[in-house]
Amino acid sequence: MIKRLLGILLLNAALAGALAAVPPSRPAYGVRLQKTWIPMQDGVRLAATLYMPTGGKSGERFPALLEYLPYRKDDDEAVRDYGTHSYFAKRGFVGARVDIRGFGMSEGSAPDREYSAQEQQDAEQVIAWLAAQSWSNGNVGMLGISWGGFNSIQMALRRPPALKAILAVAATDELFKEDVHYMDGVFHIDEFELTMDLDQGRTGAPEFSLEDSAIGPRMESPPWSLEYMKHQRDGSFWRAPLRPIETLKVPAFLIGGLQDGYRDSIPRMLEKVRSPLKAWIGPWNHGFPNDSDYGPLYEWRSQAVRWFDYWLKGRDTGVMADPKVLAYLQHWHAPGSQPRDVPGEWRAENWPPAGLAPTTLFLQPDHSLAATAAASGSDQLRNVPSTGVAAGFWWGELLTDQRPVDAYSLTYDSPVLSEEFAILGLPRIILQASADAPLADWFVRLCDVAPDGSVTMVTGAGLNGAQRDSMADPADLVPGQIYPLSFDLHLASWVFPQGHRIRVAVSNALWPMNWPTPYPLTTTLKLGGSGASRIILPRVPVHGAQPRVLDPPEPVDAPTDIHVIDGASAWPGSWTVLRDEVGQRTTVNWKGSVAVSYPWGRFDHSEQLTYEIDDAHPDLASVRGDSEYIQRVKDHVLTWRGHLLVSSDARTFFYRYERTLLKDGVIIRTKTWNEPILRDHQ
Repeated sequence: MIKRLLGILLLNAALAGALAAVPPSRPAYGVRLQKTWIPMQDGVRLAATLYMPTGGKSGERFPALLEYLPYRKDDDEAVRDYGTHSYFAKRGFVGARVDIRGFGMSEGSAPDREYSAQEQQDAEQVIAWLAAQSWSNGNVGMLGISWGGFNSIQMALRRPPALKAILAVAATDELFKEDVHYMDGVFHIDEFELTMDLDQGRTGAPEFSLEDSAIGPRMESPPWSLEYMKHQRDGSFWRAPLRPIETLKVPAFLIGGLQDGYRDSIPRMLEKVRSPLKAWIGPWNHGFPNDSDYGPLYEWRSQAVRWFDYWLKGRDTGVMADPKVLAYLQHWHAPGSQPRDVPGEWRAENWPPAGLAPTTLFLQPDHSLAATAAASGSDQLRNVPSTGVAAGFWWGELLTDQRPVDAYSLTYDSPVLSEEFAILGLPRIILQASADAPLADWFVRLCDVAPDGSVTMVTGAGLNGAQRDSMADPADLVPGQIYPLSFDLHLASWVFPQGHRIRVAVSNALWPMNWPTPYPLTTTLKLGGSGASRIILPRVPVHGAQPRVLDPPEPVDAPTDIHVIDGASAWPGSWTVLRDEVGQRTTVNWKGSVAVSYPWGRFDHSEQLTYEIDDAHPDLASVRGDSEYIQRVKDHVLTWRGHLLVSSDARTFFYRYERTLLKDGVIIRTKTWNEPILRDHQ
């Protein structure tokens, strides 16, 4: 009875707060774009575009919303930026889009890595500059997706005085384990390397200067992918941009997608951070909630206004009376890689979720899952290095039927479910495993098996066996020795329907997402007895508290002088698999392209990746990548080309990257990096 009365009192208090709230800022202003320079202490100037509210009262002051990226504001991101920052400017915020040093129109040389000390020091100066402007009320917020979300979190941890709140979308605070370079601690290469390594060589639009002082440092800047390959374990390099997440004091609004690879930071921050937090966990992939490839789609900008109104303008919009977490509980859908709306329902949550009841299922010798461990038993798996193409390029995206991967995995199925079974959280896998080689990886996928036999992947994760005790201090396996391997799968939200089965699948390869270990190998799972292999599922009630209906997407403003000619083939592009059954070799080809018309000319961008693997010789894997930018400007054509080749043998990675600039088809600059790099437990 006391609990019930307390619940009623808390609900009434929340309702009273919501009733007393003021409406969020309305679109009461016009928008004027102002290009300016922000001076750094060393004399370098960063290029900024300010989205200024117009039509306000004389002397009216506004907070600033900073988005700070290497992704070029004057061409590559101009359409997206306009749709984002004009929305906020109309509601009384100055949108500030700033190019990081050495990118786009900003001066200086590119830093030697992402999230460098230079990038962060510059950001502190940018925030102080924005707060000191005559139009400013002294308060600054940061926002962004992916890189912009990463550095929003990083800057919030540094706590510059004027930074009052952030909004981070599709971002993480774990760089080695969760960023795009080492998936779960295992070496990874994808389209990001092609884009960033070539972007370092481009000068800013619309001039695209070819002066030695401008183009020289950019074309000569070492590709970041080379630097990342030299740091194959966690440690000071990956930790340098970060401070402990539990020290976060700046209020943060976090948005993550269940089809995105960066979703685990949200539950981690909800558990560790004591400053004000709000979180959306939705059905999206690596995009904003209003333009993801997967829906349903919702308007996030209106909620951002409520958030920043509260923290930057002192307007109580009721945002802090909302549920702390809005989580989308996904329902079953058939496997498939095409964009679609994901069925499911929203629920209002705290964290951990209400009614959480961890449920353990043990892997059985008859390949079933059961509530109790078997007395004894074991299974063996001979690794097929090309296993995993159907599992995608990273832990995200809606994926194709998992049966081709399951054919080369150890699979364990529950009985047919007599009722719906819902999970929300990070499943934990515990394996008792050994290998007959000094290095092996383990990958676990949690899947939904439908009555027709189709298999939809719910979530998964991997573990580099050398990093079983420490990602910073890897150590060889002793062949034949059984090790306890325990790790979380990535954040999952799913309702397994009645009549379906829960499947746990274990493999030693997931290619081309993860670089293969160099040895032919067989692994063994111990299934019964003490410490039996098992999975712990974060089971929750099938239905929970229902939040208010989220806002549907609103129209997105776009500049009138920029036109996307072809953007549909950029991502996911085309993805083909070729198999030589005689030679036991597999090739995966990925291609993507985009074309845009600007006032100064047409821009065409194309990329291609080719992954190759030999099942008998996994040490000899390779990936080739080609990227090309063609910029038609004034009376000439500029072409930037990047060619990446990474291959390996049992001991060494072989790295080669070539960056070339042509003017009207004639090479005017080229630079090549060619370097062997010892494998460090990869």
